[in-house]
This record gives sequence, structure tokens and C-alpha cells, in this order.
Amino acid sequence: MNDLLKKKCVPCEGGVIPFDTSQIHKYQKKVDGWDINKNNKNIFFLEKNYKFENFAESQNFVNKVGKISEEEGHHPDISFGWGYAKINITTHAIEGLSENDFILAAKIDQIFNV
Repeated sequence: MNDLLKKKCVPCEGGVIPFDTSQIHKYQKKVDGWDINKNNKNIFFLEKNYKFENFAESQNFVNKVGKISEEEGHHPDISFGWGYAKINITTHAIEGLSENDFILAAKIDQIFNV
């Protein structure tokens, strides 16, 4: 079992240094299929696209992501429509990636793979 699934996101109010690229790559190996990207402010984020058979499946998945995000107190950016959902995760308070982002990514994948 992925060790990230056993962890809980920790509230982040800032004051924590975001992961550097070596830490990001170390954690990226623990989550499957998540891309590492930078936004227009050069802030790293995780991104993954999911495919579904129809709108109802996409919406059901997004609702489950919302539930786990509330439980973890860590909220991704989500876009979805007919047959797809796109998830972006970053720790806004530190303008970068932290362990929380990878914990949430692992838990989202667990929802998808059930």
C-alpha cells in the first residue's frame, strides 16, 4: 500500500518552504500518472486528467473528490464535463508543492481505482 494513503493532510498557513525539484521528483514516484507543471507565476502544481464513459460518471467522481478534499482540508482545482475530469493540486499558502498535495493525489487515485 502507498504510504501516502496512511497519512492525513496537515493544515498549512504558510511559513513552510515548498518542495524543491528533487523532493518533487521523489514524491512523484509515489503517485501514478500525475504530471508536474508550472503555472504562469512559475508555481509548481500536480495535474491529472481522468476519462469516463459519460457525464454522470464524471460528476460522481468529482463529488467523491470533493468529499475526500473536505475530509483532508486540502482542496484541488477541478474542471469536468462529459466524460472527463481534470484535477490540479498545489498548496496555495506556500505557492508550491508540499507533501499534502501528494497525499491528496494518492487518495484521489484510490477513489478512481475502486
